[in-house]
Amino acid sequence: MSEALPPPGGVDCHQHLWPSRFLDALRRRDTHPYLRGWTLHLAGEEPYPINPDDHDVSARRAIELAEGRELALVSLSSPLGIEHLPAGEGSELIDIWHESALELPDPFRVWAAASVTDLAPGSLAKTLAEDRVVGLQLPATALADPAAIARLRPLLAELESAGKPLLVHPGPAPACPPDLPSWWPALVPYVAQLHQAWLAWHVCGRAQHPTLRIAFVALAGLAPLHHERLAARGGALGALDPYVYYETSSYGTRAIDAMVRVVGVDGIVNGSDRPYARSGDPGLGDAFRHAMFRTNPRHLLTGEPR
Repeated sequence: MSEALPPPGGVDCHQHLWPSRFLDALRRRDTHPYLRGWTLHLAGEEPYPINPDDHDVSARRAIELAEGRELALVSLSSPLGIEHLPAGEGSELIDIWHESALELPDPFRVWAAASVTDLAPGSLAKTLAEDRVVGLQLPATALADPAAIARLRPLLAELESAGKPLLVHPGPAPACPPDLPSWWPALVPYVAQLHQAWLAWHVCGRAQHPTLRIAFVALAGLAPLHHERLAARGGALGALDPYVYYETSSYGTRAIDAMVRVVGVDGIVNGSDRPYARSGDPGLGDAFRHAMFRTNPRHLLTGEPR
């Protein structure tokens, strides 16, 4: 039996940890999204029982330290739909998220959030100026086509000016029939949203924001692996974009290896989606391990040379 690998440490680019103030704010709501006790209610998904330990800050910090984590980057879970809420309603929750998440101890750092119904680039600029804020997370549902990306130009321009990256996360899932299994939203609408956002960025995003670093969670739903079909239908993958990154949550050796064959090593960054999944070493060698857990995430966050 082979010897177990030590915890990989390094940077985890994708986690969710909700401080008590944010949980209380969800419990005060009577429309989606809201909490009743420890059960999460979303518009398009079955009620989801949350494990209180998953949002125990001390317990989560102990796990990160035991794994040798340098940085654990936490964000709102965009399937909540908060970024899409009407003006004022969503902004209030986002403010509570920022205020409470910024109080989290090391090794936690924060992805900012922003309303996509009531754009407030000035407010975002102030949030991005916080040292513990690493960048901005937006739902893929807000980046679904060139017109949507153009509409978000005020937010993306502030982000680009700040020199901080964008994290693209699945957004709310549409309501699905009750006879479908609980994993359906994660495997169908979430993946489709990531495909659509990746293709929209491929079409126009880079031209509009030439220096913006952007990471797609869950390997962009494996969208780059469809490059042959893209070519068959009249498109082209084009040259590799050194400012596009692919976070690994929920995928393992086979998917990561396949992505490397298309997009190369430099764009692959570690992420776990903790508490919903865990990350691990895909077993592709020490050099790749160092790139995925350390070098590439640092480049995503800072843009400094590898």
